[in-house]
Amino acid sequence: MKNFLLNFLLFAIGALFLILPPAEAEEPSTPLPIPRFVSLKSEEANLRSGPGKRYPILWVYHKEGMPMEVIEEYNEWRKVRDMEGSAGWLHKGLLSGARTAIIRNPKQIIRRSPSSSAAPAFAAAKNVLGKLSKCDRDWCNIKIDGNQGWVEKNAIWGAYPAEVF
Repeated sequence: MKNFLLNFLLFAIGALFLILPPAEAEEPSTPLPIPRFVSLKSEEANLRSGPGKRYPILWVYHKEGMPMEVIEEYNEWRKVRDMEGSAGWLHKGLLSGARTAIIRNPKQIIRRSPSSSAAPAFAAAKNVLGKLSKCDRDWCNIKIDGNQGWVEKNAIWGAYPAEVF
């Protein structure tokens, strides 16, 4: 009888652990939209296969400011996608809300104002990284190496077509 009660007690305690939430409470969802663009805060960032350091590293980024698209959240981890379509998990401490973009075209003319008839301000090559300060319906204000101007939104990766900020 004593063994039966001991086994029953152990079974009940084990079952209790199955129904209780983990001791580490899940972080509430951020009020920020998903998907959204962010940028890398660090010069080096490990993209992992899952939301935790125990998951294997898929890719190592070496470009501070690179735009990333947050497509999912889990606790302090963000599932992101890069311009090439590679996806994985980064810790939120490696990400910044600063907006950046990458030039998509081989040679992109950056204009002095948001109009295709505006005078050119400078040109940027494919894959050049710039900082975005604002975007309207079709154009974004971008700063690259101290130069500033307007680029058509469809010529960059780092802002959604209908996004205005």
